Amino acid sequence: MSKHIVVIGLMALLLGGCVTTSDQPQRKTNPNEARDAYVQLGLGYLQKGETERAKAPLSEALKIDPRSESANVALALVFQQEGENKLAEKHFRAALASSPNNARILNNYGAFLMDQERYDDALGYFQKASEDTFYVERSRVFENLGLAYRRLGNTEDAKASFERALRLNSRQPLALLELAQMEFEAENFVPAWNHYLGFTQMSAQNASSLWLGVQLARRFNDHNRAASYALQLRRLYPATPEARALLESESS
Repeated sequence: MSKHIVVIGLMALLLGGCVTTSDQPQRKTNPNEARDAYVQLGLGYLQKGETERAKAPLSEALKIDPRSESANVALALVFQQEGENKLAEKHFRAALASSPNNARILNNYGAFLMDQERYDDALGYFQKASEDTFYVERSRVFENLGLAYRRLGNTEDAKASFERALRLNSRQPLALLELAQMEFEAENFVPAWNHYLGFTQMSAQNASSLWLGVQLARRFNDHNRAASYALQLRRLYPATPEARALLESESS
């Protein structure tokens, strides 16, 4: 099962204009403009992976407006990246207190909860995020909803969620790969192969997807693809459980 949780919209936090990473934003007399400038500065650092530098301007933004959802969710992402989970949760909750129906924040908080293996809690936030029919990244929310159902062992709802994601946006490789894996596990090899081939046309491979490809290609006697996937798996991911499974399958 894929471990990829989709965190949406760091760029969506940007408040217009270019992102700057100068040490101080231009002085603003309007408090809202000053807050937004600090948030943009913090996000600029966050995008570059400079989480330590991101915290100061985001903290300044919260001094001006403690309820700023953008500053709070940005700080949540900063602390999540640093492994400070209690602080990350504090700021996610503060952001949701200011904007409880914001689908982007609901999804990202759900993704945080998935990382903490709090699958039941995450499911509720993904469900609420998915209710926003005008949210531009709704298909990705359904991908995450499917992953949460998968973790909870609910195959039927997981499949329905991934299919819903693809109805909203047919170019969702994660949903295609998850459906390919689920159909393979159910021994429905034709739809599994079709989903997998769709996945390969729009995404890079990892160890898990390559091993699935080997097994499916063998099922359909596609020797060229099976050999290609096996070669990539051995070369790129030699120390993985999937590479060991491949070796065992070749020696049996």
